[in-house]
Amino acid sequence: MNFLIYIAIFLLKIIEDALATLRLIVVSNGKKKLGAILQFVVTLIWIVLTGTVLMGLQKDIFKAIAFAFGALFGSYLGSVLEEKIALGTNVFMVEINRDKAQVLINNLENEKFKISKIKSGNDGMVILMITGARKQTSKVVSIIKNIDDKAVILSEKVKIVPSF
Repeated sequence: MNFLIYIAIFLLKIIEDALATLRLIVVSNGKKKLGAILQFVVTLIWIVLTGTVLMGLQKDIFKAIAFAFGALFGSYLGSVLEEKIALGTNVFMVEINRDKAQVLINNLENEKFKISKIKSGNDGMVILMITGARKQTSKVVSIIKNIDDKAVILSEKVKIVPSF
């Protein structure tokens, strides 16, 4: 019977931590109502789970161990989920050879990415700023590297400022 309690503690803690991570993601992307709902669920799980672990903890330390391992795996799962969901927008700064820049711009525009030319230097290099969904990061990088495998790419998650 205790073994089932340990498994339940472990699994519930994984779910709690993964949902807490997901909540942070959705709130940082402006989805406040969904974030509030997720916080309610996370808090409910936490209260029940913590109460279960603390009851009789002095006689059964394995509850705390199951809780800690659940936190470990839940944190990892939350990070994996964040990468898979990839909400939001990235901006890519690309330094590319001037001779290849127009080909890159045309290819990215055909894929509906937004591009701005930032700088064209005397060194034969051009700096482009590309905006796209985080989910499309690998696509953007692939397009760039297929045109110029020596291009330097910087990527940063950004928040689009809403119109007022």
